[in-house]
Amino acid sequence: MLTIYGVYRSRAARNIWLANELGVPFKHVPVIQVNRLPNPNAADAPLHTKSPAFLKVNPNGHVPCIDDNGLVLCESMAINLYLARKHGGPLAPANIAEEGLMTQWSFWAACEMDPLVIQSLYNRVMKPEAERDLKAAEMAEAALKVPLKVLNRYVGASDYLVGGRFTVADLNVSEVVRTMTVSAPQLLDDVPNVKAWLATCHARPHFKAMMEIRNAE
Repeated sequence: MLTIYGVYRSRAARNIWLANELGVPFKHVPVIQVNRLPNPNAADAPLHTKSPAFLKVNPNGHVPCIDDNGLVLCESMAINLYLARKHGGPLAPANIAEEGLMTQWSFWAACEMDPLVIQSLYNRVMKPEAERDLKAAEMAEAALKVPLKVLNRYVGASDYLVGGRFTVADLNVSEVVRTMTVSAPQLLDDVPNVKAWLATCHARPHFKAMMEIRNAE
């Protein structure tokens, strides 16, 4: 049995979305980020990322994490690439070339976009207002225009990133772009192909189901 650790309001949502797309049954353990708790040491504190029980699973103290019949993996995109490769189907690579492209796009999103997205998100939304650095947010958002133009070109040439169909690559990259829209949705105005592609990804029933639970959590 696959176990997914992490609340919906974390990157575990990416793994939950994919598992449902693949039709893979799983046990969900809602581990919350320790920084979201006023007193993580309280007797009634929920299971969190620094709880001794969870640190036995992932000593890094981060979610998501999975245990797939004894194989423990962390890092949300690596987890998704593994699950797609294991279970196959249209979301998975059909050959070694597609596997390379799906890995490339996942690493691309993690390296080219995600650090800038986090900089924008933290300084627009996450940090207390007095601690926000709006100049840092503006610089990150200006820098994001470069990878967004790259993505705009690729999804303009094809509806999806790999193989002309929705795959784990689209899921992984779209989740980074979705996070960007929380703090800087205006960036989509200059990349209409990305905007249309993201809407297509978000029209999938399993995405909608995941977001409904995430928003209610």
